[in-house]
Amino acid sequence: MTQNPVSEPSWGSQFRLVASEKWKAKSAAMGQPVTDALVEYAQPAPGMRVLDVASGTGEPAISLASRVGTDGHVTALDVSTDLLEIAEKRARDRGLKNVTTRVADAHSLPFPDGSFDLATSRFGVMFFRDAEVALRELWRVLRPDARACFLAWGPFDQPYWQSMMGVVHRHIGGPLLQPDGPNPFRFAEPGSLSKVIRAAGFPDVTEQTKTLPWTWPGPAEEVWEQAQAVAVPFRPMLERVPADQWPQIHAEVHEAVARYSDGEKIEFGATVVLASGRK
Repeated sequence: MTQNPVSEPSWGSQFRLVASEKWKAKSAAMGQPVTDALVEYAQPAPGMRVLDVASGTGEPAISLASRVGTDGHVTALDVSTDLLEIAEKRARDRGLKNVTTRVADAHSLPFPDGSFDLATSRFGVMFFRDAEVALRELWRVLRPDARACFLAWGPFDQPYWQSMMGVVHRHIGGPLLQPDGPNPFRFAEPGSLSKVIRAAGFPDVTEQTKTLPWTWPGPAEEVWEQAQAVAVPFRPMLERVPADQWPQIHAEVHEAVARYSDGEKIEFGATVVLASGRK
């Protein structure tokens, strides 16, 4: 495995890794409908060679590997060695031998032209430093008529975000996100992701907004703990919270999240953007 390139923010930070391990089963359950939606949208076929960019702990790479079969292959690419080690273990645990990982930056893909039949990225494209440059790289490594398929967050104004990060922001004010930092909602505006895909050279572009299940199989306290650990873009805001305000914030978050609970699970729902470009 190659050296981890310099990148910011630290997607493989230690407490994010701990959270990934602690909550891996429940996080996977919450994210599976979104993963399934992207896989269905991408339409992988047996024998395809697929590149999954910003793969993190392995989705949708692992789900795609099951679809392309033993004659196909999936490369899971990310800037974080640590997260990809989790992805490798998950693939091994499922007996998948057609998944490999690669540490690399999406803006400079280490593959020859025309290497892949399909490219995917789940909750990754919003965080590319220069999305047009990264998408031009994807265009380069795709074969003719191949597709690049993306899933991005819709607006901040939806239950999952408002019930947790929205509560914090109402308490302390200031910027929700750093002006020059990662922005999960960068492509929430309809058509904004399509515009970048076209600018990167893809002539055939489609986009849709969908609301999908986004369900935490446990209590409010758990999902709030998990969200604080993995929500890298909101870390500067969380670090501004004075210690004496945390008890009140925790109480209000638990109350807000509990509104979506049936006593066993929390049904937030997730509004997301699905977009693709065909070479």
